[in-house]
Amino acid sequence: MTMTLRFDAVSEANPGPKWEARWQRSWPAYRSWFLARGGHRGPDRKECREAMERYMPELLPVYDRLTLLAGNSDLAARFLSTWCPPTYLGGCSLAAAADGDHVRLVRNYDLSPDLNEGLLLRTAWTGRAVMGMVEFLWGLSDGINDAGLSVALAYGGRSETGRGFGITTILRYVLETCDTVPEALQVFRRVPSHMAYNIVVADRDGRTASVELSPGGGVSVMPHAIATNHQSGPTVSERPAFTRSFERYSHLETMERKPLALRDAFMREPLKQDRYSEGFGTLFTAEYDCVERCMELTWPDDGWVKSLDGFTEGTKVVSYESAPEQSAEYAQGDMDWSKAAFVDWFAVARDFMNGQGRPIESYLAGNAVTSPPDFSKISTERQC
Repeated sequence: MTMTLRFDAVSEANPGPKWEARWQRSWPAYRSWFLARGGHRGPDRKECREAMERYMPELLPVYDRLTLLAGNSDLAARFLSTWCPPTYLGGCSLAAAADGDHVRLVRNYDLSPDLNEGLLLRTAWTGRAVMGMVEFLWGLSDGINDAGLSVALAYGGRSETGRGFGITTILRYVLETCDTVPEALQVFRRVPSHMAYNIVVADRDGRTASVELSPGGGVSVMPHAIATNHQSGPTVSERPAFTRSFERYSHLETMERKPLALRDAFMREPLKQDRYSEGFGTLFTAEYDCVERCMELTWPDDGWVKSLDGFTEGTKVVSYESAPEQSAEYAQGDMDWSKAAFVDWFAVARDFMNGQGRPIESYLAGNAVTSPPDFSKISTERQC
């Protein structure tokens, strides 16, 4: 049995009908998630916009435009700001390498096919070309800009939070405003992340770096441009046995990291994961070429090569082998996300961190609710 994920390559220089169509498609599920995880108790719209204006003023016109396209509701404005958002989890492996002629940043994106947007977006929102894999409808999990700067994220292994932005918005901001690794590091020092994340960054001149971001602010620069899903220091990482984070990191640390050999290494164990039924499988391998300003998105039997200068749109459906005991609905990737508000998301996160991941639909089993909750009656008590 298989699970599937549709990937779309979309180009839209300025926020317009293509982005708005994506919003209409994805917002119902995100709205359910945002409310179920307490997003309505977070900072109000005014505070969210003020945070954007304080830390990322260059993105403020883009944020305002996206909010208008999204219907201009308070909830949409708060969600799109990603200021003090609900917690979210994930896994990944990252590495960057350079020699005299080549610079590469490679990442594996490890998660359930049900929890990725599958959107590769090329934009020029602030006047410069940027392309990358989208999360939270306008943030980026990885990407590259027209200066040849590339960046990617990995979950830092801790679910604690602080006052800060969702990391995908910070990565968007870096690619919209920075040309080099030193400039990107200055942004990471100045703009706080709401959770622990590990970042690898590379530029066309061959500079590479890996940094650990702490919840609420704080940056540690690491000795090698590699990262998985734990951080250094005294804080204990969550679910390291489940994610095999230390095993993957050790492999990255000891293997020969040559730019042109990275991608093949990421396509093999222990970096490649196949536990899709547990919510932890490699959905794609992305290789960024900082010199040529292009990327290759790779799956076991297929791939896409995309360039900032010659970007072509397209669609591809990728299949992933899943556990045979999964139901047909889940295996075909047809989970009805209108039910997302019925899911016990705290149980999902708890089980995922304990290494007991299971299909999202199973958290609906025995649920007696037959109609969506009335969120208008939920307390607006603020958090964060």
